[in-house]
Amino acid sequence: MIDRRAAFHALHRSGRPLLLPNAWDHASAAALAARGHPAIGTTSLGVAATAGLPDGAAATAGETLALARRLARLPVLLSVDVEAGFSDDPAEVAGYVTELAGLGVVGINLEDGRPDGTLAEPESVADTIAAVKAAVPDLFVNARTDTWWLGVADPLPEALARARAYRAAGADGIFAPGTVDPATLRVLTERLDAPVNALYQPGGPGLAELGRAGVARVSTGSLLFRAALGAAVEAADAVRTGGVAVAAGLPSYAEVQGLVATDGD
Repeated sequence: MIDRRAAFHALHRSGRPLLLPNAWDHASAAALAARGHPAIGTTSLGVAATAGLPDGAAATAGETLALARRLARLPVLLSVDVEAGFSDDPAEVAGYVTELAGLGVVGINLEDGRPDGTLAEPESVADTIAAVKAAVPDLFVNARTDTWWLGVADPLPEALARARAYRAAGADGIFAPGTVDPATLRVLTERLDAPVNALYQPGGPGLAELGRAGVARVSTGSLLFRAALGAAVEAADAVRTGGVAVAAGLPSYAEVQGLVATDGD
């Protein structure tokens, strides 16, 4: 297990970013693993929406754990989005993450945004990070700060201050979704002594340009889930109107069945 966690750490290289696609169920994760991605993450929005629950509201602890149990059997390194930890108690979060780690999870994503649109006190987030790292020292903790995501008036200084506090508490990486501006990302990568994670945005910089800004990891977040949902609706509309509903490269029935077989059951 330690070797797998070390391998995940090693995939984070400034200038040569890991593309971490985010899955929401077994089929999406298995399909991504089959395409050769060495690591995948989960998307909290996809997990929540699939279960008919709200995202970011600490409502999906059970669903997230159940999904991790299924995905951990796939031949891929797995990082799990645990929102803000599903609890305000650092000890409870550490216990939950320890259970994930026992399943084979090699990393987590832990955010400081709250359901009411505010940011948590950085000290409380740092306490949670410290508790998690004390419980599972070699787990990759990707600390997400939502200063851009929540529209803080002057996000960069706030992000730097929070990132330094989270890093001092033991965070292994810093995630700053909401900005793909190369100059801003360059400031983050140059001033923080930790791998920086960017969230890919359609129409924004690609993997190579983000790498030139020093980024070490690029996540797709909920993009793949939303793309799949949109494609399903479009296909249904096309069938109803008599249009062409079959997209090029659509997996066959047998191919999807084959994904199930990869989990060892």
